[in-house]
Amino acid sequence: NMANTFKVVNFAAEPASAGTAYTMYTVAGSTTTVVLGLILTNIGTTAVTAEVELHSDTAGRAVNNNTANGISILAKDVNIPSGTSLELLSGGKIVMEATDELKIDCSVADKLSGTLSIMEIT
Repeated sequence: NMANTFKVVNFAAEPASAGTAYTMYTVAGSTTTVVLGLILTNIGTTAVTAEVELHSDTAGRAVNNNTANGISILAKDVNIPSGTSLELLSGGKIVMEATDELKIDCSVADKLSGTLSIMEIT
């Protein structure tokens, strides 16, 4: 009998260093996560660009199920004006498997605040 648990994961101001992606969320063992939505807000005074990455090491997925997953870019160099929020990943749901990571980067350090809504299936 599987349990579906809705959760929120957030951060106030990341990444600590521009160009070094902040790991916002890592899927726990024996868990599948469905991403319901991600909101990124530019808390700075000038426009920034943001990137969202999915890091997956799940084996037996691509190319006839004999190649492991890797890194995919869910959003690349997306412009977010000062004081503006951007809603991402809300249309097409993203499935994440155990040990997969969702990472966030920004062109300027400490200028993104983020809120991730997920459902964990355990």
